[in-house]
Amino acid sequence: VQLQAFGGGLVQAGGSLRLSCAASGRALSNYAMGWFRQAPGKEREFVASISWSGGSTYYADSVKGRFTISRNNAKNTMYLQMNSLKPEDTAVYYCAANNRGAMYHSSDDFHSWGRGTQVTVSS
Repeated sequence: VQLQAFGGGLVQAGGSLRLSCAASGRALSNYAMGWFRQAPGKEREFVASISWSGGSTYYADSVKGRFTISRNNAKNTMYLQMNSLKPEDTAVYYCAANNRGAMYHSSDDFHSWGRGTQVTVSS
């Protein structure tokens, strides 16, 4: 499956952005999906994941209550709604797919990655 993330941009602290991840090549419904991010000088970190059906979701503690992951398998697209953004959310955001399940949160568990989209939150 080929993935492409988009929707990033520059936003002020407290603002919102919605990222999208479009899939091609294979149906998105075959995979659990996740969002990761990588800030300059830091390792890539897990943000959120969602099961095949969308019935189960998982979040990093740092984004819980502010970010919402969702998916529309009919549109072959996954989303990340980001509210109450903070400067520390600044990073390149990546979407990824795995065929193991949404409870797996390590980068190594994900086999397909899209090119990232930059999110910059100004203070």
